[in-house]
Amino acid sequence: MQKTKEDLEALYEQSFKNIKKGDVVKGKIIEIGRNEVVVDIGYKSEGVIPLTEFKDASKLKVGDETDVLLEKIEDESGSVVLSKEKAGEMKFWSDIAAAFSEEKSVTGKLVRRIKGGFSVDIGVEGFLPTSQSDIKIIADFENMLRKDLEFKIIKLNKMRRNVVVSRNALFKKTQVEDKEKLFGELKEGQIRKGFIKNITDFGAFVDLGGIDGLLHITDISWGRVSHPSDVLSLGQEIEVMILSIDKEKNRVSLGLKQKATNPWLDIDKKYSVGSKVKGKVVNITAYGAFVELEEGIEGLMHISQMSWTKKIMHPSEVVNMGDVVEAIVLSLEEGEEKISLGIKQLEANPWEKVEEKYPVGAKIKGTVRNITDYGVFVEIEEGIDGLVHISDLSWSTRANDPSKMFKKDDEIEVVVLSIDPGNRKISLGVKQLTSDPWEELSDKYKDGMDVECGVIKITKFGVFVELEQGVEGLIHVSELSEGENLEKKYEIGARITARIVKIDLQGRKIGLSLKAKSEAQSTKSETISNNKNTNAQNDV
Repeated sequence: MQKTKEDLEALYEQSFKNIKKGDVVKGKIIEIGRNEVVVDIGYKSEGVIPLTEFKDASKLKVGDETDVLLEKIEDESGSVVLSKEKAGEMKFWSDIAAAFSEEKSVTGKLVRRIKGGFSVDIGVEGFLPTSQSDIKIIADFENMLRKDLEFKIIKLNKMRRNVVVSRNALFKKTQVEDKEKLFGELKEGQIRKGFIKNITDFGAFVDLGGIDGLLHITDISWGRVSHPSDVLSLGQEIEVMILSIDKEKNRVSLGLKQKATNPWLDIDKKYSVGSKVKGKVVNITAYGAFVELEEGIEGLMHISQMSWTKKIMHPSEVVNMGDVVEAIVLSLEEGEEKISLGIKQLEANPWEKVEEKYPVGAKIKGTVRNITDYGVFVEIEEGIDGLVHISDLSWSTRANDPSKMFKKDDEIEVVVLSIDPGNRKISLGVKQLTSDPWEELSDKYKDGMDVECGVIKITKFGVFVELEQGVEGLIHVSELSEGENLEKKYEIGARITARIVKIDLQGRKIGLSLKAKSEAQSTKSETISNNKNTNAQNDV
């Protein structure tokens, strides 16, 4: 029996009971137009899809099957609404969701560098963090752009269309096996290739192909390395030497400088003690400057070896970073890898001729450069200072304040008392310019002599007086009138007459007395008075 139109429509309706809006169904291309493709999905009407939704439109042909998304069963014209693009997108998200849940890899390509990593194309744009990218991608990004790469999805959020992928995660399954195999291959002294994986202040970690080794900053170069990043870069391929292996702690120590000969070997043949060398100042500290003589060879120029005469407070007063200087090799310790240098040795030591130029007893002129509580420093030539000790300023005991006698930059005459070139010391004197007045006192002053003197100092225990220039004496309080207020009775500069009661030439002391003088005068007056009375009685 022939089926009616109503029967056919019923069959179509029945076939659509198993599919619904939003499903992805198979369709057959029945017509290809200039801008659209007609697809039959077995319904009473066909769907029309824009040609732009087909990636390889030029290869389409009638009869091809394709997956499409059923957006609407009927539109206003009675046709089904289909989408090839949305079907592909749904299938993609379904596939990557399955790959994510089943921990399967997906294929994609690098697109460009972005902040924190790389953009990748796996059907949609995904993000590959730098920390999850293998070292080859970092080292050779441009060449890796042309290759299909395998990635593992480590984070998926369909709603936000956020996909994070990893290269490192692909290798976790084989890392243990690879490490054991690689550890078995590594030997101390072996040269291996690797990539710089990470750079720190203390060194760089090198990926040897599954095992990371530490290249310490001290093993990068025989020369000075301020920071590993100065000579190494992330992703750089280098050859290193295996220095030590600790399988229990999974540690491998690497060396780069060890590939070259140690420049300190036979160093004494290149830099003998006493030889003149040239180098660049590469570091300055408070105690000296380091001079690079060649790569890996540095010498220390101590601050004490920079000048024979100048008092240098900091090496920067003499040299600057980057200066090329000449120096003399002072000492060499090959085992300790130390070289001591000096620049003052390039000139003659002026202290070696000091004794010849300034013999003891010579009278010379100099300039006051510094005044202290204990004396005066006098420069007798540039960089050569001598000390006039406070005890050699004056024969008088009153010379206890040098600042009252001299001023800085005064030109004064001095006498050379002693010279110690080894310790760079010269003792000078001012009082020695004149004769010692105490040497003539034995003939000039006697016990019991009355002398006129001037008051120069008043203390609680007595009054100091000056008999003559450079000769002082003390009138002790016990030799003054009892109950006297010394400061009220005596004034500085006042002239008085006192009697000498004690002379100590060796100790440079003279004791005087007003009491003794007064008592002597009283006795004399009494004697005269008694004599007059006696004579008067005799006359009677």
